[in-house]
Amino acid sequence: MTKVAVVILNYNGQKFLATFLPSVINHNDGYEIIVADNASTDNSVNFLKSNFADIKIIQLANNDGFAGGYNNALKEIEAEYYVLLNSDVEVSPNWTKPIIDLMDKDKSIAACQPKILSYQQKTHFEYAGAAGGYIDWLGYPFCRGRIFDSYEEDTGQYNDTKEIFWATGACMFVRAEVFHQLNGFDAQFFAHMEEIDLCWRMKNQGNRIIYSSASTVYHVGGGTLHKSNPRKTFLNYRNGLAMLYKNLPSNKLFSTILLRLILDGISGIKLLADGSFSDFLAVIKAHFAFYAMIPKLERKAPKQVNHIYQKSIVWEYFVKKQKPII
Repeated sequence: MTKVAVVILNYNGQKFLATFLPSVINHNDGYEIIVADNASTDNSVNFLKSNFADIKIIQLANNDGFAGGYNNALKEIEAEYYVLLNSDVEVSPNWTKPIIDLMDKDKSIAACQPKILSYQQKTHFEYAGAAGGYIDWLGYPFCRGRIFDSYEEDTGQYNDTKEIFWATGACMFVRAEVFHQLNGFDAQFFAHMEEIDLCWRMKNQGNRIIYSSASTVYHVGGGTLHKSNPRKTFLNYRNGLAMLYKNLPSNKLFSTILLRLILDGISGIKLLADGSFSDFLAVIKAHFAFYAMIPKLERKAPKQVNHIYQKSIVWEYFVKKQKPII
């Protein structure tokens, strides 16, 4: 068994592999680097074989999304830690060691993320993760350094090590034993929100999720589905509801999901008013898809866990014009 396996899930990302894989190789602390190809239809696999012959490739038969793709790939990899790394991420020197050292010292840490800055604007935080992920009591995710489409400049304000609610799937350090104990990501999610669901399930088991600024990476973002894509709208709304259903304690389940359905409806109407008819339809489809998922969703002893923001991030940010104190 290797100590650390850096696993890059690739789908039609030849241009990203060409751009960013060299940084992973150049700043490798001696760990194994693996590309799991999610049944790409471009020339990714041949490109890897021709240009990076020392990199191990796992060729998956089907594209089962981020969730299913990683689940399938990690079944074939024995390691103490997995580093799940997007193909559109540039890493920096010494990006793995501080986090692995941190997790070695504290066995309660099941997952950890570095500081995520924007590849296009390296002075600012990036959408997917920023300085650590949180959710409010209605299940709306946000990050330190990024709330909705507002991105903070990195001035050192989050140069810390802090317990968070969720770690980004763009660069997630995971204790392999815990990942497999929980059967990995929920493959039904396909993509989006699956890392938040996994972290919530980890916390339900008494584990901790940590952000550490001792490591920094730079993320392009939107490499597979742009954030304005109706498919992404569908997945985010459907999976957000599914995540709440799976992880909320019983005494909060019905009331929270009912209110979330109402707020989703209001959001859908706003999308329609803004001329985004395809996104409006995606919200409606997401709700019906969620209802169909319910019989297949597992609720394994959900409980009230820490680091859920107990106010509405939508109300605080859009109405009161305030940034949450977390």
